[in-house]
Amino acid sequence: MDKSEEKAEEIVSKDNLSEHDMVVSDDKKNVSNICQEAFTLESSIIINQDTIQKEQIGYSCNQCKEKFVKRSILFAHQQLLHKDRENFKCDVCDQKFEFRSHLSRHLISEHKCCNDFACDRCEKKFMKKSSLFTHQKLVHKDNENFTCNKCEKKFENKLTLFKHKKIFHEVFKDYLCEKCAKRFRNKNILLKHIKTVHDSLKYYACNKCEEKFRIESHLLFHLKTVHKSQRDSVLKAFNNYSCDNCGKKFGNKQSLLAHIKTVHENRKDYACDQCEKKFGYKSNLFIHLKTVHEGRKDYTCDKCKKKYKQKSYLLVHQKTVHEGRKDYTCDKCEKKFGYKSDLLQHQKIIHDGRKDYACDKCEQKFGKKSNLLRHQKVVHEGSYDFACDNCEKKFGNKPTLLLHQNTVHEGRKDYVCDKCEKKFTQKQHLLTHLKVVHENRKDFACDRCKKTFGLKSNLLSHQKTVHERRKDYACDNCEKNYGDRRNLKKHQNTVHQGRNDFT
Repeated sequence: MDKSEEKAEEIVSKDNLSEHDMVVSDDKKNVSNICQEAFTLESSIIINQDTIQKEQIGYSCNQCKEKFVKRSILFAHQQLLHKDRENFKCDVCDQKFEFRSHLSRHLISEHKCCNDFACDRCEKKFMKKSSLFTHQKLVHKDNENFTCNKCEKKFENKLTLFKHKKIFHEVFKDYLCEKCAKRFRNKNILLKHIKTVHDSLKYYACNKCEEKFRIESHLLFHLKTVHKSQRDSVLKAFNNYSCDNCGKKFGNKQSLLAHIKTVHENRKDYACDQCEKKFGYKSNLFIHLKTVHEGRKDYTCDKCKKKYKQKSYLLVHQKTVHEGRKDYTCDKCEKKFGYKSDLLQHQKIIHDGRKDYACDKCEQKFGKKSNLLRHQKVVHEGSYDFACDNCEKKFGNKPTLLLHQNTVHEGRKDYVCDKCEKKFTQKQHLLTHLKVVHENRKDFACDRCKKTFGLKSNLLSHQKTVHERRKDYACDNCEKNYGDRRNLKKHQNTVHQGRNDFT
């Protein structure tokens, strides 16, 4: 054995064999410092050395002769197997237990002991004050010892720090916004983000109405929706990147690539580690974590103090509720809406005649899911939870109750026709009156005889009585049948009650 091998052998530690140096022979094979046997793979020499260590180096139990690599493991083995195992004694009844958990269960079930000692940091409770001190010493001592070398944020443990680095500092985006945790590739983009988003600086002004916006895309959307005359020229100037799949255009290549990835490839690369929900954009993941799992509502309206999860929700609220703006106009009936979703829903239900929500019990269809749920609750479940405090009549929803109170008990007719001064209890009734009476519109045509009607209910009644020859309303006095409820009422009043005011 030469001097280099002797020196290597001296380095081998009895307590930790894995730290000893490996000697490489002239033929580039790994040679063990203990038995001098050569191996092709480095993993093989580690297994060999570990086996020899267990045989030659270790701590033997003086009762069962079992060997252990560390003295601490030997001590634990002796405590569990060879010593009196009933080391945990109940202070109330002196009963002994093998494990601490058994003692704790005994105290709770037999002596009704409570966890009276609560940790002021995590609210975990303990039965003994000593257990609380041990918990605080082990769990909360020297909190936030792990500091990120990029943003200097501190964490309680190494795993949390590792996750933070992976999420916020990967892919060479080392510039972190301290306010929203968004990452950027360079300092200039970060500073621009802070100025526009958090300092609310608005660089993009509309040349039509002088309204200002933080982001160029917001200005383009404003021009597109509010000033339709400039829409085509603006879109042509800025939308240079077109999607080959759907033809949608984008102002930059990055937005186009993100669109292809999320829409056409259906990729959702960002998963929530708490509920496993996936997102196509990392920004959406951050919003989800903040609003759903942390329950944060950081944006408060300065006028009504209502809180919102996202700034965009707050801005829409202020625009529609406090400013009264309705920027979305239906191109078929010119009705205006404050939300684009309301416009799309209006077009789908009113103009397209779509009713996508069908009741599975009576097959009645509805345009809105909320209307279907209300129908099922009231009609099929018989749930009338809203009672009138004046006449104790019950209703299936609150708006119907309020309408009943306003019209029946207060006699209110708040909607007046400006042409004939006729009054109505509901706005919809006024609009129908204007359309049918003063505009003489008859939008509902019978597909059998081409007769037109101003109201859909009149069309349905016509088809039922004329073409289907149905008479569903029977008089309980003379068993005469009528196709219309009003004709039945008129018959009962004039024939059976002798009234002559129905001519």
